[in-house]
Amino acid sequence: MCLATVYKESDQSVILKNVSRIDVDGTKIILRDIMGEETQVEGRILMVDLANSIVKLEVD
Repeated sequence: MCLATVYKESDQSVILKNVSRIDVDGTKIILRDIMGEETQVEGRILMVDLANSIVKLEVD
């Protein structure tokens, strides 16, 4: 299983760790971790690095 850490691009802060699923609905990004907890942010995906399990978001 490949789990990701999602970062906010502007300050490199961690939004959520152990992310197993990302859904996008317009500018709404829904992040779900391995425990099933959901976090929603407004923004856009800037980069996904699958080899290093990193996702960077631009958050509104």
